[in-house]
Parts: sequence; C-alpha cells; structure tokens
Amino acid sequence: MRESRVITRKSASNLALAFVLLPREKRDAMSVLYAFCREVDDVADDESLPVEERRVRLAAWRADVRRACEGGRPEFAVNRELQQIAGRFPLPFELFDELIRGCEMDLEIRRYETYEDLEVYCYRVASVVGLLSIEIFGYRDPRCRDYAVFLGKALQLTNILRDVRTDAERGRIYLPLQELRRFQVTEEEVLRLEYSERFRRVAEAVAERARHFYRQARVTLPPEERRAMAAAELMGSVYWRLLAKLERQGFDVFGPEPTRLTRGQKLLLVARSWYRFLSGAVSPNYGAP
Repeated sequence: MRESRVITRKSASNLALAFVLLPREKRDAMSVLYAFCREVDDVADDESLPVEERRVRLAAWRADVRRACEGGRPEFAVNRELQQIAGRFPLPFELFDELIRGCEMDLEIRRYETYEDLEVYCYRVASVVGLLSIEIFGYRDPRCRDYAVFLGKALQLTNILRDVRTDAERGRIYLPLQELRRFQVTEEEVLRLEYSERFRRVAEAVAERARHFYRQARVTLPPEERRAMAAAELMGSVYWRLLAKLERQGFDVFGPEPTRLTRGQKLLLVARSWYRFLSGAVSPNYGAP
C-alpha cells in the first residue's frame, strides 16, 4: 500500500486523521480509498489542463477502477492497491463510478439552483465515500447506509461553507442560488468576496441544512453499530465543531485562510473519541438539538 500511504501522509485531511481509530488492516484499506478519492479529485481540479483533457483522464480512471473491481489488470498504482483490498471488502464499481460522476460535475457545473440540485453533488462526492467506507468499517444493520448518506451530506455542506472564498476564486458558487436570491445576495458579491449581513443570513440557512443532516445521522445510526463507525463518528465530531467555529465567526469566510480546527483541537477530539468508545458511551458527539 506504499503509493496510497504516501498520498495520505501528504494530506492534512480530517478524513486521514480519523484513520487512527481503525485497526491496521482497515486503516490500510481506508488509506487506499482516500488515495483514490484524492487522485480523481485532483484530476477534476487541475485547472492547468483543459476541461476536455480532465474529462479524458477521469474516463481513464473510471475504466481502470472497473478493471480493479472486476478482476482485470489495472494500470494505475493506486488502483492496483485498491484491487488488493477489494478482495477483502465489498467495494462495488458502481459506487466508484458515482464518485467520478461527482468529480465530472465540477467540470461543467459552477452554480446550483436549489438544495435538491446541490445535494446530488453532495451525495456523489461525499455520501458515496461514506458508503464505501462503511463497507471497510463493517456493519450488520442496513440503516448504516442511510447514516452514511446523511453524514456525507452534512460534512460536504460544512466544507462548502468553509471554502466559499476558495471556490469563488475558481469562479464557482456552491451556495444555492435560490438562497442567494432569498437574502438578496448577488453572485457578483460572492465572486468579489464581499461579506455582509445578508451573506451571513445565507450562510446561516445553509448551516441549518447541514445541521439537519447531522441530526439525521445522529438518530439513524443504531447504537450497536456506533463502535464499528468510530472513525465516521470522529469525522462527525470534527466537522460539527468546525461548523460551530464558522458560526462564532459570523460566517465571515472571505479571509485569506479557510477556517480550520487546530491540530491540538483535532487531537483532543481523537482522545475524547477513544475514551468514549472504550468507556462504552453510545451517544454521538455531534448533532445535539
């Protein structure tokens, strides 16, 4: 799993942080899954390449991961490692295909009219990662699949709020246009990185949508599956606190650096998560009313 470990170590991702709660075999498998996600996302975001070239490269990843999942001979190093774990965990090609479809949306869509439109994107780029992850974590109750979908949407909406400036600098606005109009914020204001009380109200509305999905995840996960989902629950805790930090800042997300939790805050959450699971605590650490 050498290639995947290198990619994972280079990243400061919260997802990679959560791997520490997993036993070695599952941690290695999640590193491979993360590396795949990182690779295809980087292809979609590489604006040094023409859109058609990125589309061709994503198609190559789709064909190669199909070979990995269906017993062929994949060409890409990450997919060769993925093939090894696909023999131990049920990772269907259809979910990888859906994830790549989400990356392809970034090639052609720069605005989303409604929450419903946006949540198709959130499902593909985040919930699908959750659905693949829970196959590695292991579960018995099928409600875990709904949990993965809800939590993925919550995390992605939190990401969208954090990254408004970064996305605007690329000409992208993920905040639903319907909400911008409701609070009389123009697309041009967002692209010019203009903070206002009206923008704060837009962000608060999107944050409430995110909280809805955190709450849905909280009540959907069966208590007996919570230990198996320890890494996902840590992710929920980290992003729930990130959302609270954004709120304390009045959702002024136009500064030069995206809002993040400090490394110390993250490590504290890891320690608390370990303690909670070792002590048998079953209530989640996010999504409280």
